[in-house]
Amino acid sequence: MMGTDEWFNEHDLETPDSIQVRFGLSYVESDPAAATAAITMPMSCYRNPLTGAPTIGPLAILVDAAAGIVNHYRRRPGQWTVSSELSMDVCLDGLGELDGPVLATAHAFRPMGTTSLGICTLTYDGIVIGGGTVRSVFVKAEARASGWPAETLSLVAATPIADRMAVHVAPDAVGHVLVQRVDPNLNNELDIVHGGVAAAGLELAASAAINEGRANVPLQTASLRVNFLRPFFAGAQSRYEGTTLRVGRSTGLGEARAIGDDGKVALTGRVTAYR
Repeated sequence: MMGTDEWFNEHDLETPDSIQVRFGLSYVESDPAAATAAITMPMSCYRNPLTGAPTIGPLAILVDAAAGIVNHYRRRPGQWTVSSELSMDVCLDGLGELDGPVLATAHAFRPMGTTSLGICTLTYDGIVIGGGTVRSVFVKAEARASGWPAETLSLVAATPIADRMAVHVAPDAVGHVLVQRVDPNLNNELDIVHGGVAAAGLELAASAAINEGRANVPLQTASLRVNFLRPFFAGAQSRYEGTTLRVGRSTGLGEARAIGDDGKVALTGRVTAYR
């Protein structure tokens, strides 16, 4: 039987194969010894299902993959990594919608203690458009025997981000609520919703709250700050809820919560947006 360390050496825990397929993630470079990586992900003019406006929320999936895997490379024998924080900052002035591959180039900060901090630069069409960080906590590894599920969607470039993330607008909810459906392809090895997907859901909900009534002059997300509090279990009650803290003429600040099927807040996020 394969040992725990051997098993985990063959599995990218931060970004399961099913997530890579669903969102088109592709490794360009990978150097575990140096704790560096470069990953691309296509952005296909994705739209926020709550507003219909262009969204950069899915970039959180790329940030989580790139800045998270370099932390994972630094684990000691018998350990794996769990994300505790994610941040993302972008500047798309004059670029319009993202329609093409975005490259995340990542490395880890040193020294390393009970946590590791990975950072990545985001490049689109040869232009640096932002960056992100992931802080990971080292925990005891437990080998698991299950493999990744086969893809259930017929994926094409035009597949909406809502379909890829298995989310939809809550039909009877008051406010800005996005339902997170059960989809095994979106789960990590702990069988909970993948952190990058959940972070993207927070951005969608918070951005929708910020832009209520602003269809003609929307505010574009510039920063996202996420805290992972506990496992996010998908089910009949799992959802993202967005609210506003303040919205002015040219700036807005919103918050979002990911609430699991157990009724507990699993993640919190804060979005700052500008005109």
